[in-house]
Parts: sequence; structure tokens; C-alpha cells
Amino acid sequence: MTDRLELEVHDIEVPVLTGIYSEETHLPQPLRISITVELECPTHFAPDTPLGGSKNYLDLKRAATSAIPDGVHFTLIEAVADHIADMLIAQDARVRWVRVKIVKLAISENGESIGITLLRHRR
Repeated sequence: MTDRLELEVHDIEVPVLTGIYSEETHLPQPLRISITVELECPTHFAPDTPLGGSKNYLDLKRAATSAIPDGVHFTLIEAVADHIADMLIAQDARVRWVRVKIVKLAISENGESIGITLLRHRR
């Protein structure tokens, strides 16, 4: 059995231009985005291991916030997840896979979570 290291950032609320219906296409919709990445795991983390021995959690948060281009309309939330996953894989060779979960908050009527989860492996 091999060790695994997963970094997680959950429940980031972000306004994103997305949707297929006319009432969705002119204003950003609130999305709740959660991201998990698996990194290559070293055999040991010493007390003085520098940040470079892992990955900065803020990289995950930025991928869901400031790295989503302003003014770009994503027809599907799957495309938003794809953009986030591709960016995280491209920026760090140690990333084995990325899981992006997106919930469309605007269509929830009774507190349910309606959305998608994309799991992208390094190719």
C-alpha cells in the first residue's frame, strides 16, 4: 500500500458566467466549488519541511477564484471544472489527479446540492 497526500479546499462561493438559458447568460451565477488534488507523497514530512515539500493550499483557492477569466461565458459548469483541473495539473508536475465539484446554488429550491464532479487524471 502506498501513502497518499490529498490537499483540499471546499465550499468556495464564486460568481461565474455560466448557463444555457437566456436568464442565465447575462449575469454571473453563484457556484460552490470544492477542489481536491492528490500529490506525489514523500516518504516523510519532518517538522522543518518547507512549503515546497507540499503545495500551497492557496493555489487551489486561486484556481477557483482569480484564475477563472473575467468576461468569459462557460456554457456548462463542466467547462469551469475542466478549466480548473487543467490549470492545477499544468502548474505542478507532482499533481496526480484533480477532483472538482461544482454546485449550482441558483437552482437549489429546497437546499439540495445540484451539480457535477469532474475527476481529471494526469495524462
